Amino acid sequence: MDERTKAWLLLAVTAVMWSLGGLLIKSVDAHPLAIAGVRGGIAAIVMLVVLKKPQINWSLAQVGAALAYSATTILFVSANKTTTAANAILLQFTAPIYVAFLAAWLLKEKTRLYDWLAVLIVMGGMVLFFLDNLSTQRVLGNIIAAASGVSFAFFTVFMRMQKDGSPLESVFLGNILTAVIGLPFLSQSVPNTNGWLLLIMLGVVQLGIPYILFAKAIKHATALEATLIPIIEPLLNPLWVFLILGETPGILALTGGVIVIATVTIRCIMAVLAEEVP
Repeated sequence: MDERTKAWLLLAVTAVMWSLGGLLIKSVDAHPLAIAGVRGGIAAIVMLVVLKKPQINWSLAQVGAALAYSATTILFVSANKTTTAANAILLQFTAPIYVAFLAAWLLKEKTRLYDWLAVLIVMGGMVLFFLDNLSTQRVLGNIIAAASGVSFAFFTVFMRMQKDGSPLESVFLGNILTAVIGLPFLSQSVPNTNGWLLLIMLGVVQLGIPYILFAKAIKHATALEATLIPIIEPLLNPLWVFLILGETPGILALTGGVIVIATVTIRCIMAVLAEEVP
């Protein structure tokens, strides 16, 4: 198995672990910034164990990725607390649209015709998937979620800029920044025992480990692939709801899910056939 295929598999595993975010965040009774801060602090500890001696060089790419990462995690948690989980995830995963532009501009990674088609089809599938759940009532939450899509796009591009370095340091710095910003808000609402257990899961399983995998994958996958492949994350949230609460997705949701997964799979196959080398 070549490095690029391994990167795609790592991104898929990352998406599965990320997909626990909405359910876990909504289950913790605390201020959204406090949740983001504790989650970030725990994830930073996990990453420090892996990094041992972080290589901090304060380059534009490293600092830019750290700032974009911190913004993404804070905005995503806040969006989950102020709008529906479906809205938060759908609007965050508009990121491939921005990445398609940014990668061509900042990374000089060629965006091919089938990349643009994949972006359009995936976005259409996402809209179809969440058509029954998408709400326009919680305007503030939707704006926050949309902003997280922009910051996630910048994060991905800045991480890709470090493909020949050690991009995990950016995530480590981003988690420290998030912890510094969010932890003071714990004084407003301290989680109960169950809440702390969920926060540990968020920090270790939903944030720490998957971003370690993401940092490895981004060295061999293009920036667009790094946002297109993890887009299966929001499709998994209804699966957890079905398994835990017994809610069955509708026909539109199932159709949208098939469209997204099929498009991402076909796009990766076409990249192999085209023998693209990131």
